[in-house]
Parts: sequence; C-alpha cells; structure tokens
Amino acid sequence: TLHGIENTSGPLGQGHAMALGAAIAERFMVARFGEWMSHKIYTYISDGGIQEEISQGVGRIAGHLGLSNLIMYYDSNNVQLSTTVEEVNTEDITAKYRAWDWNVINIDGNSAHQIRQALEKAVAESNRPTLIIGKTIMGKGAVDANNASFENKVSTHGQPLSSAGADIKATITNLGGDPENPFAIFEETRELYAKRRAELDKWSRTIEKTEKEWRKANKELSSKLDLFLSGKTVELDFRSLQIKENQATRVASASVLELLADKVENMIVASADLSNSDKTDGFLKKTKAFSKGDFSGNFLQMGVSELTMACIMNGLALHGGVIPACGTFFVFSDYMKPAIRLSALMRLHVIYIWSHDSFRVGEDGPTHQPIEQEAQIRLLEHLRNHKGERSIVVLRPADGAETVVAWKIALENERPTALILSRQKVADLPSKSGDRRRDAEQTKKGAYVLADCEGKPDVVLIASGSEVATLVEGAKLLEADGIKVRIVSVPSEGLLRDQGAEYYKSILPDGIPRFGLTSGLSITLESLVGENGFIHGLNHFGYSAPYKVLDEKFGFNAPFVYDQVKKLL
Repeated sequence: TLHGIENTSGPLGQGHAMALGAAIAERFMVARFGEWMSHKIYTYISDGGIQEEISQGVGRIAGHLGLSNLIMYYDSNNVQLSTTVEEVNTEDITAKYRAWDWNVINIDGNSAHQIRQALEKAVAESNRPTLIIGKTIMGKGAVDANNASFENKVSTHGQPLSSAGADIKATITNLGGDPENPFAIFEETRELYAKRRAELDKWSRTIEKTEKEWRKANKELSSKLDLFLSGKTVELDFRSLQIKENQATRVASASVLELLADKVENMIVASADLSNSDKTDGFLKKTKAFSKGDFSGNFLQMGVSELTMACIMNGLALHGGVIPACGTFFVFSDYMKPAIRLSALMRLHVIYIWSHDSFRVGEDGPTHQPIEQEAQIRLLEHLRNHKGERSIVVLRPADGAETVVAWKIALENERPTALILSRQKVADLPSKSGDRRRDAEQTKKGAYVLADCEGKPDVVLIASGSEVATLVEGAKLLEADGIKVRIVSVPSEGLLRDQGAEYYKSILPDGIPRFGLTSGLSITLESLVGENGFIHGLNHFGYSAPYKVLDEKFGFNAPFVYDQVKKLL
C-alpha cells in the first residue's frame, strides 16, 4: 500500500496546486466508482507559498468547484527567509480566501487541541474547501545561552538554531527534554501513537473489506477501475481515424481528441480559456466541463491560469487513475515552465497540447509568436530523469498523419509529452509507399526519410512541423535543376537520438551537406545540421501581419529554400 502521495514541491506554491489536482482526481474517480473510495486531500502551505502568484489560481479554482475534500493548513508564523511577513505583506488572508468561497478557520497553531478541533470541522465541511490558518511562533521554546527567548527570529528560518545564535542544550531543557538524550520518545507519546496505529489498522481493514465487497458486486466496474489505475487506455484503432486533408495540425489533433473523448474514459483534458483555439474543444464537444458538485464530465475549464493548470495536471497524474492533458498557445508555455520541469523530474504522464507554434500566428504579433520556445522546451529532451531516460518527449508533427502518430506516442509514453501544433493549414506530405499514414508511423523513431533520390543525395533537407512542407516545394525546384535531394522530417530529436548511431547515420549520412529550416531559433536544428551545413531560422522577434506575408518577408518559401541550398552547394 502506498501511503500518501510523494510530490516534488520544492518551488513554493506548486505543492498545494498539485494537491488541488489530486482533489479533482478524487472527485472524478468517486463520480465513476462510488463514494466508498472517497478521501480527503490534506496539504500544507507556508507564508511564502501563500505569497506566490499561483495561490490566486488555486484559491479561485478550488473555491469555484466547491472541493470540500481539500483541506489546507497554513503555518502563519510571520517569518520568512529574509524578512518578517509584515514587512512585505499586509493583506487580509482570511477575507481573501472567504471571497473565493473557502471555509476559513483561524486557530492558535501551537495548540494541539485547537488543531484537532479545526480538523474535525474541516472534515465535516461538505460544500467548500477548508483553510486552517494556524498562527504559530517561529522557534517556539528556543532560548540562548542566557536562557533569554530566541523565538520569532528571521535568522532561524534558513539555518540551524545554533548557527543563528540559540543554545541547543538550553533550548532542549526549556522544552522539557534531556539535552544528554535529546531524541528520547516520551512514554505518553509512544502510547498515543500505538493507540492511533491500532485505530488506523482497523480502519484500513474496513476499507479493504468495503473494496472487496464492491468489486464482487460490480465486476465490470472493477475491471474498469483496474484499467484506470494502470494508467493505460483501451486499444485504439488510429488507422481508421479519418483526418481531413491539408489541415492545421491543431485541427488534426482535434480529430484525435474526439476519438479519445469517445474511447478513453480515464482522460481529463484542460484548457486555459483557449479550447476553441487550441482545439481541445474536439474533446469537449463529446463531454462536459466539471462544475461544483458534478464531476461526471472529463474537461476542466481553467480560465486564464497556465501555471496553475500545469501544476494541477501534475497533481492529477500523481493521484493516479487519470491521464491528464492540457492545452494553450505555445508562447504561453513560458508561464508553465516551472511545472513542466517538475513533471519531467517526477516522470509524470502529462500531455501538453501547444498550438499556434510559430510566427504564423500572424496578426497577434510578436507577443504571441513563439520564436525561442521550441529551443527551450527541447532542452529538456537532453536532460535525463532519474531512470536515465530523456525527461520529456517533444513532438512537432508536420501534417495530419504525423499528428495522429504523435498522439499515439503521447498516450503510450509514461513520461511527459509535448505536442507542438500549427495554427495555419499545412499541406499533406507526399508518400514514398503510397500509404501516407503508414509512412508516418516512422514518427516513433523521431525522424525518417520523407522523400529521397536515386543514389547518393547532393543535399539533405531537415525540418519539423510546418517547414517540412516548405522543403517539399523547395525540393521540386532543386530537382528541376538536377540536384539530388533527400528530405528528413524530424518531429523529435530526442526520439531520433535514442535510435542509436546506425539509424541516425542511415538517414543523416556523413559527408553530405545539410540544410535546415525552422521557424524558431536556428539553434533548434544546430546539432542536426552541423557546422558544415546551413540553417535558415528566425533569430529575431516577429511582426504583426498575415502569416503568408510573413512567410514571404522572412524567407519561408520554396524559392528562398532553392536559393539558399544553391549557395550552400
């Protein structure tokens, strides 16, 4: 049995946001399998965590959804690392959380009796999340060598008491202990814990009996619960999925999401107020959003709250029983980076759906046009997790066929997966075999030869996403000029590198010039193209204009590819 949930919540604020995710997962599971499996989610927050901006998102969403299964204890001791709290914050925390419709209980946090009473009230609450604000004394009982109080000192926050100036032996004596045997367990404490252990053993046996009886009476639901808890999905027939021709990859993703909404019952999809743009509404059309008291749907409407959303996804994954996915514009992945990093560190099965992947966002202008974001997120492909794997799989599919395979990889992968999708329509790519969907299955290798020549190529053209179709058009001009061309689509450099040197050299042979095209920073393709090749990227901020105008202005068209390759050769 796993007791509790271990989460990596070092960055302040993320821990209680993950707890919110776990609370949503609990309601989701109970809505499908019954109240017998209901449980409370307890989380702890500090003065620093309350100050983090993410507390706004957590407070708003938990209150809005009426998550009475969420109980948060706030250790309000008025001391943080560099200052007292009152030097940086004078807001009314109680009023703020009550405005978000939380049940707020104020207590003396150094009183075990008041803590117990507050917890009993919190457990009895049935409509709202609960915040217990415990006013405590930092370093309670600490004294210096002269037996003068050493409580409420900022200096004790980030270092040992002795380093701050307190006297350890005198403090232990002041607290009623024996400085010669400071780790002795008092007999009354031993008796208290023994009694509590017996109570919990009895409770555990009761729960096990309840589950056993439920499973016996609900064979079909029992099998479904096992599937949910496995983190896997039912078998999906991706080949039969109909994808419209020459569509944006976000639209192809929407078609996949429609299939998943019908077939994958253990999936929760969220969007940060962009479901009709990032096309997660393909999923929403087949289900409904969560609301207070109703978690029978599979969609979480986050509002404008990207970091909170990403943290909630981590909490959903940690709780188990669900496969979380969330969507927004790729440029807003910047807001999500702290939570993405923890997802990668913890090896969580979270799927990120990022649409509007390039300057082709167009008229929204440079604030909404991702340039450096792909290079940033692909850095995590080179960072190993504690299992020695690449900590995240990043996929930027080039057409609808690759998008379908990218989704298949994302569902089967146990690590985080990022799907980077186009806003604008992209041309379906040519097929070497006559079966484009079969060709696209090679996406699982990270890269593959999309189009080739007879014999040894004069140049290898490399790209991912929308730029692959541009290479195809450029290759036609080069071939008409007698130049032998190979085109390699690279949706995931990480997966490509994992195939080994032999496969890598089979598609990117040594000694042949390489030309890379990317709508992001040139450095995105640098390790693939090498110093003897040439990369045409976008190494400046974008501009506000229709995307086709920007394509021409920035040199993302067939004639420019032709000219640059001729110069390279």
